[in-house]
Amino acid sequence: MTAREATWFGQPRGLTILFLTNMWEQFSYYGMRALLVYYMTRTLLLGQENSSYIYGAYTAFAYFTPIIGGTIADRWLGKRRAVIIGAVTMAAGHFMMTFEPAFYVALATIALGNGLFLPTLPSQINDLYKADDPRRAWAYNVYYVGVNVGGFLAPLICGTLGELYGWHWGFGAAGIGMLGGLVIYLAGAKYLPPEAKPEEARLAAAAAAATAPATRNRDTYLLLLAIGLAVTVFRGAYEQVGNTVALWAGSGVDRGLAGMMIPMTWFQSLNPLLVMLMTPFLIARWRRLAESGREFSPMKKMAAGALIVALAYLILAAATAFAGNGQASWLWLAGFFLIFTLGEIYILPNGLGLFARLAPPRFGATTVAAWYLAIFSGSLAAGFVGSFWSSMSHQIFFVMLAAIATLAAGFLFLLDRPAARVIAGPNSPPII
Repeated sequence: MTAREATWFGQPRGLTILFLTNMWEQFSYYGMRALLVYYMTRTLLLGQENSSYIYGAYTAFAYFTPIIGGTIADRWLGKRRAVIIGAVTMAAGHFMMTFEPAFYVALATIALGNGLFLPTLPSQINDLYKADDPRRAWAYNVYYVGVNVGGFLAPLICGTLGELYGWHWGFGAAGIGMLGGLVIYLAGAKYLPPEAKPEEARLAAAAAAATAPATRNRDTYLLLLAIGLAVTVFRGAYEQVGNTVALWAGSGVDRGLAGMMIPMTWFQSLNPLLVMLMTPFLIARWRRLAESGREFSPMKKMAAGALIVALAYLILAAATAFAGNGQASWLWLAGFFLIFTLGEIYILPNGLGLFARLAPPRFGATTVAAWYLAIFSGSLAAGFVGSFWSSMSHQIFFVMLAAIATLAAGFLFLLDRPAARVIAGPNSPPII
């Protein structure tokens, strides 16, 4: 048995290496995200509206740079060198965050490193499996669980260090986590799929493009564009979890428990913890439905996820209504994260997997980067939406977020039939 054929937990060993690497990248990202709004409003003394715009701009450009980085990785650097350069750059940016005068330069540095790092990891997952391997259907959900371990640990470690000892300690811990991911990637390189040289990749891609039906390519690109637009709308509501929801947790929630005060940043750990706990049960359910021929299509899963997230925001609207001028119980916030995370599992891993599955040969990183481009545009929308937090009642604001998520669900449901034809292959009728 070769290194590539050997398995851990029933999956190729390379999958474990990839999600452990991204686990520490997520630790660094979510660790800094858990601190960012509080750092801007409490240390840099920026107003809430300006902080919201900066938060939205940073998260947006952190997901815009992958479209450039993915192209560079596919055409020139190769995926492995892109991961290494990106990880080192991101770690440098996190360490720069410990110096207040370097704040904006640090944010830009992290975003640039993320552009090389982020799209090159998940784009390697497909190469771990043969085309007829049934495990491919669940690979991205397994990967999503792995990376959420980092998202769970980040607020607990970086957030606690930041709140108790100073924000700069939290930012430094995020940088150390990024370096940890790089060490794991280098140590496990032998388990990753072999990579063609950039010149060979360009020639193979050109040959594949020359033989692929023009209608097939057009329909695929149109579908991915439409999904990206729907996800942009969804992200306008989804990304509030690290912005206005975090602000509400700090001021509108009674965080008392058994005579102690629950740190604000700990609530950010609920989301990835619930991803880890709920995903195995959902995968088992989807497998049973697939065996009986009743499983939802990818687009219906995504639409259902957006509707579930809308329900989560209605829970927050109800919490503010019941609290009146007082503080809501932290149990409302915990209930929100339970429903919110269920919706997230339905929409985000399935969207990422769909983009990777439909990627043209030798353009895996670029196509996966297009998924992150939707996160870029959605984060810009989230920054704009978040700016209304101070100008309307919190109850109305959360109802508005529910309406935005519901609108995205409608778009995704309308794409179900066109997506089914594209996924079915070149023998299916064209979309238009």
